[in-house]
Amino acid sequence: MRPLRPAATSGLAALGREFAKFGVVGGIGIVVNLAVFNLCRTVTGLPVVRCSVVATLVAIAFNYLGLRHFAYRDRDRSRRSRQVALFAAFSAIGLVIENGVLYAATYSFGWDTPFQNNLFKFLGIGAATLFRFWSYRAWVFRALAPGDPASHGDPSNSTSNPAAYHPETTAPPP
Repeated sequence: MRPLRPAATSGLAALGREFAKFGVVGGIGIVVNLAVFNLCRTVTGLPVVRCSVVATLVAIAFNYLGLRHFAYRDRDRSRRSRQVALFAAFSAIGLVIENGVLYAATYSFGWDTPFQNNLFKFLGIGAATLFRFWSYRAWVFRALAPGDPASHGDPSNSTSNPAAYHPETTAPPP
């Protein structure tokens, strides 16, 4: 097996840091999502999937703020309205994935106890998270292009280092 070159290992480290920050925001977002979901089910008496949609919308708002200002604060900010529109579009697809799992479990299979509701809500969040991670990093919070004056001297975005890993790609450099 061929050892990894320094550029490849630094690229993997950058991807690891990005995934960790995404995970921190997402983990807190899951707590927000499940807390609002259970509060809504307990207090309002709304159907389980409606409570789930409300909880997902609250978590989406929380996650946008966390991702924009923590996980992806170094990313391109020049087209904010485009970014918000893409975030909303991909979040809506994630909402359908997340709540589709809960809907199928509840209404197709009749799994409707509080434990089952939370289990399938959690599984739906997991499935939607995989989609969201890919779509947010690839389309919403894009990395600055190499040599972009807005990169503020970030060495990973420097044209003096053409082998640097750029998160908008799907693999580390060769």
